[in-house]
Amino acid sequence: METVSILDKQFVPYLSAEEIQEKVALLAQQFNQEYAGKKPLFLSILNGSFLFTADLFKKLTIDAEVCFVKLASYKGVSSTGNVITAIGLDTNLKDRHVIILEDIIDTGKTLHHFLPQLQSLQVASLKIAVLLNKTEALAYPVKVDYACFDIPNKFVVGYGLDYDGLGRNYDAIYQLK
Repeated sequence: METVSILDKQFVPYLSAEEIQEKVALLAQQFNQEYAGKKPLFLSILNGSFLFTADLFKKLTIDAEVCFVKLASYKGVSSTGNVITAIGLDTNLKDRHVIILEDIIDTGKTLHHFLPQLQSLQVASLKIAVLLNKTEALAYPVKVDYACFDIPNKFVVGYGLDYDGLGRNYDAIYQLK
């Protein structure tokens, strides 16, 4: 892994593709055990979690469904403070075991505002699984049930995470230099 340039910023290696795939496989194995016979619905938060979701879903051996919702609160390297729902749910969640798949939990504001919407739909259970958990940055009460990695409060790109829309295509994760 080498340093990458995106727009006006330099990023250095942080997590390798192999490390990521190993953790995703372990998480899939955990879901295969915990949700056997329950047909969970994985709710992937776009845009950032699309690679995480695809890789995780390929490793599931249980009956499961996936759907996508788009929520946004970032512009550049910082949060705008606004939560926008761009693409809504088109699936009935009543009595379903729902697992939210998120690329990263930063301040927690986005999910903090979205969780009440989901809970009002009378789900059987609601869990949150994240690739990256920035516990130091958490400013809202969001309980992460599954985290592949706990990371410090650094800006990262790759594996679905972006800087102004770019850098999502890397199979590894890089941190701001």
